[in-house]
Amino acid sequence: MHDIATIRCEPEAFDAALARRGAEPVTARLLDLDTRRRAVLTELQDAQNRRNAASKAIGQAMGSGNTEEADRLKAEVTELKATTLPRLEEDARVLGAEMDDMLAAIPNLPADDVPEGAGEEENVELSIWGEKREFDFEPREHADIGPMLGLDFEIGANIAGARFTFLRGGIARLHRALGQFMLDRQTTENGYLECNPPLLVRDEAVFGTGQLPKFADDLFHTTDGRWLIPTAEVSLTNAVRGHIIEEAHLPLRMTALTPCFRSEAGAAGKDTRGFIRQHQFEKVELVSIVRPEDSEAEHERMTQCAEGVLQALGLPYRKMLLCTGDMGFGARKTYDLEVWLPGQGAYREISSCSNVGDFQARRMSARYRPESGDKKTEFVHTLNGSGLAVGRTLVAVLENYQNEDGSVDVPEALHPYMGGLTRISPE
Repeated sequence: MHDIATIRCEPEAFDAALARRGAEPVTARLLDLDTRRRAVLTELQDAQNRRNAASKAIGQAMGSGNTEEADRLKAEVTELKATTLPRLEEDARVLGAEMDDMLAAIPNLPADDVPEGAGEEENVELSIWGEKREFDFEPREHADIGPMLGLDFEIGANIAGARFTFLRGGIARLHRALGQFMLDRQTTENGYLECNPPLLVRDEAVFGTGQLPKFADDLFHTTDGRWLIPTAEVSLTNAVRGHIIEEAHLPLRMTALTPCFRSEAGAAGKDTRGFIRQHQFEKVELVSIVRPEDSEAEHERMTQCAEGVLQALGLPYRKMLLCTGDMGFGARKTYDLEVWLPGQGAYREISSCSNVGDFQARRMSARYRPESGDKKTEFVHTLNGSGLAVGRTLVAVLENYQNEDGSVDVPEALHPYMGGLTRISPE
């Protein structure tokens, strides 16, 4: 959400920043609404002042015996209460709602160091980690390895339809081990507080993090008006909605391992084969709430926390800086981590870490109180990232640790979570 006062002061700069994202200019229409709304509010205030003054004058007129003047004033007050004030209040409400709807539909502005570009082809590779394994056989994709190990796409589809998978046996345990390992690492080594948040949330929660109103079709909606979370970012970030946090309590770092649910309405036809893009999946989410001056450093830290999981698992990856045309709606700067999948012969996204600035905080009215008592409260900055997506990490393990006989070695970091199992073999 954007501040209309800032737009009012720097309309050209605002439109120029939007243009970097490929968005159309909006300030002319916004400022017209803002001017009309403020004019109505001024008229409303004048009418309220006139009502109050006339009401007071009625008593004075009655006291002096001027009944004619008292009757005239009474008629004026009646007209103000019955007609003028309701009309002006409704005009202000309609104009305010229209302006709020416009502001809610505008994406976040990109940080100055975000490269311009129209799509993922123009993202910038910042670094590469790890050595790609040399195979003495032709590596296979996870969709060909997995079914022999208990990754059952057929049963999942029979139960729930496309983009659902049924895991059993050793691969189900490996999936669980990955989630537990990630959660333990983020809490014990990286200082995130483990949380167990709601999976169903209200409208204001998904509005607060930016999924509503623009991306409603990408979410699952229940019959009682709630939304299944597309990521624990929604629940964790909304933990501070409507709060004023003492500066001494910042930064707040929270993590959760939860199921996530996405309708994938905007991804029709993409990754229909395999375990990459599912309607239901698990993810370890990282959320930070910080002071504005700390958000850039926190973004680097959060990304390193996600990278550490890949490094501990020995999975080669690269770090990408997303261009303006490939960033998410609420992000001002995003790093993607893309893991190497030898079966596909390609890097695929496994984590996305974003600095959102005060964009979500304004939508949620989340502030902090500076320790210096003479300062007003300020909006916090929020950040979110994957640490990591469990299903995609399972895919990466299957492809990078596969053997020619169809078995898959368990990465050493997961051995303590596997009850002594160091290799998963075909059923």
